[in-house]
Parts: sequence; C-alpha cells; structure tokens
Amino acid sequence: MAISHPPLPYASDALAPHISAETFALHHGKHHKAYVDKTNAAIADSDLANAPLETIIRRAHADGNETLFNNAAQAWNHGFYWHSLTSRPVEPSPELAAAIAKSFGSLDACRAELAETAKAHFASGWAWLVRRGADLIVTDTHDAGTAVTEGIHPLLVIDVWEHAYYVDHRHNRAAYVAAATGPLLNWTFASNNFARDTLWTYG
Repeated sequence: MAISHPPLPYASDALAPHISAETFALHHGKHHKAYVDKTNAAIADSDLANAPLETIIRRAHADGNETLFNNAAQAWNHGFYWHSLTSRPVEPSPELAAAIAKSFGSLDACRAELAETAKAHFASGWAWLVRRGADLIVTDTHDAGTAVTEGIHPLLVIDVWEHAYYVDHRHNRAAYVAAATGPLLNWTFASNNFARDTLWTYG
C-alpha cells in the first residue's frame, strides 16, 4: 500500500487571490507529489512498504535516514497544511475559543503571534499553532521538521517555504502570511485537532 497523494480539500482556485490555482498546481501538484513519490520509491520492497506515513517518519528519524525523513515529513506537513486553510470563514469551537482566550488573550492576538512567527522564521520551514497540555503555544520548525517527531500536538500550520507564496507574492512573505493567518485559517480543522487526543492521521 503506497503512501497516497490526496486531493486538495477545496477547488484549486478556491483561495484566490491569496493563493492562486497556479500556486496549487505547482505546490500541491508538483512539490507535494514529488515528496510522496520519493517516499514510496524509498520504501518499496522494504518492511515499511505498507506502513502508515507517521510510522515511516518516526523510523527514518530514529535511523538517521535523512533523505527518507525529509521526503516523508514533507508529505505529512503538506497534507496537514492543506487542511489548515479554508475558503469559507469559520470560527473556533467554544472549547478552542476559551483555550485561545486563556493562552493569548484573544483570537486576534493568537493570529498576530502566529503571523509574526511565520514572518520571522529564517529560511524554509513551518509555523505551528499547537496544544501543550491545557495551553496553546505558537512554535516553528525548520526545513522538514514535523509535529510527528517534535512531540507537539498541532492544530494548524503555515508553510513558509518560498514555493508556498512566490508565484503570487514574489518575495513578500508578509502579504502571504497576512492572508494565511487571517481569512484563510481553518478553525474547524483546528477545533477538531484540539478535541482529539491523538495526532492527525495523513491520508
């Protein structure tokens, strides 16, 4: 059973003009697919051939297999990222809203911290809103760093690799981040992740 390359959870033009169909054709259709294809090629005919993506990531990390880890982790991160965005304005669940108020003071303050972390992140990586016990924090990971091995319980993630925004915003990461942490954030997905005790499963 090969690792899948799931379709986007919305039409490729649903997030325009913030994220265009052209960006999704490259980002989802080329970059994400390449990570999936390279992962599948690396695990073919091995004892990981039928393993869930999360197991592959953890094994690669434990074995120091950097090439497999990078491709598998990037496949997982991208799958989580697509769901972190939405074309429809949504609000956090009452439970998540209360946790946001406790940890950040307000939803706007939460967005602002996530945006600042995404903008300030040096080079390629990811900005995460995560649950730590009863509290919420914002953190970041570099390159292929992923929640699967970082011991964090993610609610949302923002991709800050250049290929996430360069077609639409050129070098202006801040413009992309403003949209990704504003009207595009999928608080329904975040609420579901907040309510679950286990890590989101890819696929």
